[in-house]
Amino acid sequence: QVQLVESGGGLVQAGGSLTLSCAASGSIRSINAMDWYRQAPGKQRELVAAIRSIRSGGTTNYADSVKGRFTISRDNAKNTVSLQMNSLKPEDTAVYYCHADVLTWSGSYYQNYWGQGTQVTVSS
Repeated sequence: QVQLVESGGGLVQAGGSLTLSCAASGSIRSINAMDWYRQAPGKQRELVAAIRSIRSGGTTNYADSVKGRFTISRDNAKNTVSLQMNSLKPEDTAVYYCHADVLTWSGSYYQNYWGQGTQVTVSS
């Protein structure tokens, strides 16, 4: 019913920048939080950045490791979320996943949806 499709991953040198994008499509009535997670090899998936809906205040929060370097934003009209990543470090290397809390037209409560993931590799 709902699909999240990420784009923008790739290989970049340390100190470089990348922008990830995620587009949600399908039977969407409302989206609450939209987030970016990442998972590095051998590590647990971790929250990188989150942005809430305007109705929930539109606030953002970031993992300490990316504060000041990453910026999350969303376009509510297009159901998209982006992650601008600057000053990338080798430790940012991971698969990045888009996540959203979505209320569909046929549903009665918000459900979690995930994208397929996009690889970000930062070389030293």
